[in-house]
Amino acid sequence: MSQANVEKIVGRLVTDEDFRRAFHADAERVVRDLAERGCELTRAEIATLVALDPLTLERFADSLDPRLQKASLRGPVPPAGNAGRHP
Repeated sequence: MSQANVEKIVGRLVTDEDFRRAFHADAERVVRDLAERGCELTRAEIATLVALDPLTLERFADSLDPRLQKASLRGPVPPAGNAGRHP
């Protein structure tokens, strides 16, 4: 059942801006929290999810029809390499 969970997580990453922002800030924590809440993932899937490139996710999200997006009121996701930095 873990493949279905990977698909749900990737889908959420490209449609939920707040989730994508949290993932961008600390991917390991987000994936660990999902696993602690019962989301079954193999070690390989966890490692692969944590290694996803935030910029690639953002580009894919930007290419989707906005009607599929869960928008955030917090402003844009910071560019890759700026995680945790504040203006």
